[in-house]
Amino acid sequence: MAQQRRMGGQPMFILSEDSQRTQGRDAQSSNIMAGKAVAESVRTTLGPRGMDKMLVDSGGDVVITNDGATILNEMDIEHPAAQMIVEVADSQEEEVGDGTTTAAVLAGNLLGEAEDLIEQDVHATTIVEGYHEAAEIALEAIAEQVNEADVDDEILRQVAESSMTGKGTGGLTAESLAETVVEAIRHVATDDDVARDNVTVHTQVGASSNATELVPGIIVDEEPAHDGMPSEVEDASIAVLDVELDVRTGDVDAEYAIDSIDQLNAAIDAEEGELQGYAETVADSGADVVFTTEDVADRVATALANEGILVFEGLGDSDARQVASATGARRVGDLEDLETDDFGSADRIHTEAFGGDDLAFVEGGAAAETVTVFVRGGTEHVVDELERAIGDALDVVATALESGEVVPGAGATEIAIADKIREEAAGIEGRKQLAVTAFADAVDIVPRTLASNTGRDPIDALVDLRAAHESEGRAGLITNGDEVTIDDPFEHGVVDPADVKREAVESATEAATMIVRIDDVIAAE
Repeated sequence: MAQQRRMGGQPMFILSEDSQRTQGRDAQSSNIMAGKAVAESVRTTLGPRGMDKMLVDSGGDVVITNDGATILNEMDIEHPAAQMIVEVADSQEEEVGDGTTTAAVLAGNLLGEAEDLIEQDVHATTIVEGYHEAAEIALEAIAEQVNEADVDDEILRQVAESSMTGKGTGGLTAESLAETVVEAIRHVATDDDVARDNVTVHTQVGASSNATELVPGIIVDEEPAHDGMPSEVEDASIAVLDVELDVRTGDVDAEYAIDSIDQLNAAIDAEEGELQGYAETVADSGADVVFTTEDVADRVATALANEGILVFEGLGDSDARQVASATGARRVGDLEDLETDDFGSADRIHTEAFGGDDLAFVEGGAAAETVTVFVRGGTEHVVDELERAIGDALDVVATALESGEVVPGAGATEIAIADKIREEAAGIEGRKQLAVTAFADAVDIVPRTLASNTGRDPIDALVDLRAAHESEGRAGLITNGDEVTIDDPFEHGVVDPADVKREAVESATEAATMIVRIDDVIAAE
């Protein structure tokens, strides 16, 4: 129905008849309900005993995961407020690589607490102010929980293991994968920073996940352009081309009439000469291995194979960039411009067959600045989830190494946050105190969910955790097989980067307060 206002006794139409408008409490309730529903969809995946979700799209493709960002992105979410919770997980994933479920669940619970306050006639602006003040207190609490010890390899291994515990890691334990993750990050770390982009993950179906290994270089999903080419080249000089090593064709369709055998032979000779020229130019350049984004004619490939040159054709642009970056090569767009200064280098390039796939391994030398975690698994679902778990672990280890700050996991940091916020809330005047206290109640969702997912009564666990925190200063839910105890997470190697907790608090608060402030939704149809 059209929205209208009266002006001088005459109606003035503002919105079209196709628009839908929801205002006031109805708009707030609708948005909060949508945000809570999305957060609830990932809540049961939290922690070492978290469950997986099976997501089936309209085409029948299946994704099995407990990664919060993946679940939310795979879901067909249309409600705009619910999309904002998805953005929370995306932001968390982009900034620190893990904690996506925590951030989404916290945002949903902040909305739930805000809904209760709104029903008590607490104004949305007061809630927003209280939440922002509580978030500042939360950041102070996180700083107080930072471990004073230096972040060494043992702590980094604990960070990686904590990140992967409860995720699908195939036949491998999180502990064994953590060693690989730390080795990979240490390989690309300098005194100044961590070149996280220099660590890639390559998946390959067809073996047990126990075959997962770290490759000092890169892996390209390509096979040699000719069967007669060498399968291995050591101390390789590498050319990366954007050149088609085939007979040039015009952009315009044209036909040429050949009236005699002499003309035909001349055309064949010209074509042969062109192809031979390509082969000779490449061979004379001194390159041992050639990667090109374009096609290579069979005759050129044969000639280069006879010269002992290994060639890979039809690379995607991203693969070509990766090879050039890893080996130090410069991409060349014209064969006549190819010089030795354009070459990259590697200690060894070899090809291996895995089932029906051939892979090229570029290892050592300049290429060793980049490392690849070569992930194996028996099925596509296994390697996909392994890739997600390892990717998150690489991110959090890089984050922990760069910041040098880790905090206790297992819900201990959240217990500390809630305790400090309640303590500080007593000194806050007016209704804003209600919002600050509500923030603390929302943070409790993390240890409550961890307890619920381990089979413990969440209320009893929360009471015990608070008591242990008051007496010991740190208390988390430690899962060891079927046994769940309350203890200091640092003593059991359950640690998280401090930045993961900070980002979760900040992004969840930002999304929740933005949604709470909305009291008018106008949707065009």
